[in-house]
Amino acid sequence: MKAKLLSEGLSLDPEERIRLAQDLWDSVSEVPSSDPLTELQKQELDRRLQAIQERPDQSIPWKKVFQEIRDLK
Repeated sequence: MKAKLLSEGLSLDPEERIRLAQDLWDSVSEVPSSDPLTELQKQELDRRLQAIQERPDQSIPWKKVFQEIRDLK
């Protein structure tokens, strides 16, 4: 069954595959017990969040980054 799902996913065009990957990732992050992060990764995310909060003018919103990536096509 997994091979069939993978095959179907790979048959999608790139934009649809990106959307599928995002939807899958979102579904994983919605489950509290599925936290795949190590303590070190959590600390790094906390450090980055603090840096953004301290210097918001130094950060770029994800939507802008994503749009710039899509514009590279």
